[in-house]
Amino acid sequence: MTVRLRDIDESNFYQILSMHRPKGEKYVAPNSISLAEAWLYRDEHTVRPLAVYDDDELVGFTMTHDDRTKNIRDIWRILIPEEYVNHGYGSQTIQLLAERARTDGFVGLRLSYVPGNALAEHVYRKSGFVPTGAIDDGEIVMERPICG
Repeated sequence: MTVRLRDIDESNFYQILSMHRPKGEKYVAPNSISLAEAWLYRDEHTVRPLAVYDDDELVGFTMTHDDRTKNIRDIWRILIPEEYVNHGYGSQTIQLLAERARTDGFVGLRLSYVPGNALAEHVYRKSGFVPTGAIDDGEIVMERPICG
């Protein structure tokens, strides 16, 4: 498995739009909403949507937001389609995002999840995130430091 992150451009835009959440997944916004939000913040240069690939196969989508005031990169979205769930792509995506954040000078990662989303909570805890005690728009906020 060679997981990597790529910019979204004309070569993968429509594949990203047609990517579906796993059946029964009600917690992650559709990619069309995520890309619209990225467009809304385009002038701030703080939001970045990315495609997740395993070699040349599109296996997911992620979107981050840079909080420069706290020097933390927020992971706003991770969407792995049903056919790729439980293959390690979520964990690998988080690891790649942590490496990029470290390279870009951030000291931590932050994300949140909807209570009841046990799969997301499991992946996030396994990836070193811990609850902060904060609730944001009904979601449990978690953070992890970026070491080294």
